Amino acid sequence: MNRTANFSALGTSIVVHGLLLGSLAVWTFKLQEDQPDVVLESVFDDERVQEEFTQDLETDQEIAETQNFVAGGAVSTAIGGSGAPAVAQQKVEQSESLQEVDFNVNVSNIDLPGENLIGQDLGVGEVNGEVGAVVEGYGAALGRITQELIRLMRKEKIMAIWLFDESNSMKDDQQEIAQKFHKVYEELGIQQKTDKVLKDQDQVLLTQICSFGKGLNFLTSKPTTDINEIRQAIDRISIDESGDENMCSAIEAVINKYKSMARGQRRRMVVIIVSDESPSDSGDLNFDSQALENAIKQCEDTRTPAYVLGREAIFGYPFARIHWKDPVYQLTHWVQINRGPETGFPECLQWNGLHSRWDSFSSGFGPYSQVRLCKETGGVFFMLPGEEENLAGAGANEARKFAALAMKEYEPLLLARRDYAEARARSKFRSGLWDIIVETNPHLNNELNMRVHHYSTTPEDFAKEAGPQFKRAVDAMALIEKSLKSLDQIRPLRAKEDSQRWRACFDLMYAQLISYRIRLFQYLLLLDDHQAKQPKPKDPKHNEWNLGYTKKMVEPDEEQFKRLKAAFKLKIDRSEYLKMLVEQAQMADEAYELVKKEHPGTPWERRAKYEENDLGYGMYMASGYRDPKYQEVGKRIKIPKF
Repeated sequence: MNRTANFSALGTSIVVHGLLLGSLAVWTFKLQEDQPDVVLESVFDDERVQEEFTQDLETDQEIAETQNFVAGGAVSTAIGGSGAPAVAQQKVEQSESLQEVDFNVNVSNIDLPGENLIGQDLGVGEVNGEVGAVVEGYGAALGRITQELIRLMRKEKIMAIWLFDESNSMKDDQQEIAQKFHKVYEELGIQQKTDKVLKDQDQVLLTQICSFGKGLNFLTSKPTTDINEIRQAIDRISIDESGDENMCSAIEAVINKYKSMARGQRRRMVVIIVSDESPSDSGDLNFDSQALENAIKQCEDTRTPAYVLGREAIFGYPFARIHWKDPVYQLTHWVQINRGPETGFPECLQWNGLHSRWDSFSSGFGPYSQVRLCKETGGVFFMLPGEEENLAGAGANEARKFAALAMKEYEPLLLARRDYAEARARSKFRSGLWDIIVETNPHLNNELNMRVHHYSTTPEDFAKEAGPQFKRAVDAMALIEKSLKSLDQIRPLRAKEDSQRWRACFDLMYAQLISYRIRLFQYLLLLDDHQAKQPKPKDPKHNEWNLGYTKKMVEPDEEQFKRLKAAFKLKIDRSEYLKMLVEQAQMADEAYELVKKEHPGTPWERRAKYEENDLGYGMYMASGYRDPKYQEVGKRIKIPKF
């Protein structure tokens, strides 16, 4: 259905009005071409609860006295995926194959396996990577790692190499792990004493503690069995001020260093990575995955499974932000960190219609690079979805879980990036969406970053600051029109697309672009109205103006509309304009409702609710106070890299 045709004239009218307003801004503000642009971002809204994603692992923190064996091999479809959708287009819970069926079974002839069979090792060849084990915390994850090590130790001696992220944000996590670390080795000790296979072996497990940032540090002089030495090594993990987390090169380095020793002692290496960010050297930002693929190959060549204790990726976006309070003035800052995306390349808009995204919505999956590493090497990615006190932005405070059945149809494609890009290029539908994602990426085009914060309360300075934003907004509206036309051209291909992820990408992108067109025009109206009226803050202490989002849309009063009509000889009256505004909002509502209907229980639905209900399509201007001490950033205030 050609939806774009229904509003092409309407969209053209809006663009024309935007151009007129842009011209008005030049006339009203007397633009200074050389005025520097300042792009500052903010977030206004918190998020709420989502549905539960999947069953959590055992959270018992007591030392296990008996065997609780789990053969950690069966491929989990809870998170991630390797190829085409594993589920039909039909919703899983509605499938006829899941309907109740009557069976006539003679249960007297069924023999249940005993402990001798349940406890048997499946063998390395039967164990594949598990790409999503959701745990409630490090205690549960360490308990599961204990089971994984026991499973491997039944077959051969093990050298466990722990790699701890040295980033600033990991310090509290490292202390928590150090306190719980004894659980792993005490349970392993109990198991070794009671297990028929393990009790006759000497030094069945050696442990090496390392940490990584920009470089690699060896915190135990050599692989050891001394638990006290291991715990002391964790306490010595330093903070790398570079902000780099070069996980891939660290994996290569430790395997190269210890593979001869492991081979000589007939041990199998196991790499266990603890990190709360996406690796700096995995290609998540520059899409160069050579370091990641090299690390995977090194693990495969040496039969080394990789286990990762990590966090969820941000939904379709490489970044998140965390709160940090500087020790000089005790002011809060929002520091950017790497936390995604969940796919080899982003499959969502990187723009919020005014500037780059500033949110922390969960994707429901781990970061692509870490999840792919675990899948390809036969390890497990342990996702820690608990609340993070320092995470900032919309979505940061939500219950970060989704319904497992709903998410099963939206598993990321975990191919190598080169293969992923080639597959995407073969699809006109997917490549068309990718082109829009690239063209509207404010990290690639700074002109898409419009100023929404920290405008001066002095009318003259406000005019200088706001003037350059008009051209940016008008150009952005033209780009939206172009993008909507592109979506309309590939719309017939949506029904033929076999990936729910890409269909969801289309649906959400379409709704967002319609609402962003409204929001941009609201932005223009506010700046024009504010400059014309030159209001003063009601609170004399306030020293800035900020724009925010609201459901109530700006309606130009008679004075503003007469000014526009007289200056540009408009043939539309105010009532017609207001009617047009309502129609645009209804169109956006319908588009977001379609997203919620087609993709319930998913991050796409959550984002649609946020855009439609939490933000709305309108904007407002409000005064505020900004501590002048913020001007000391870069001087007395040194913001660390996390």
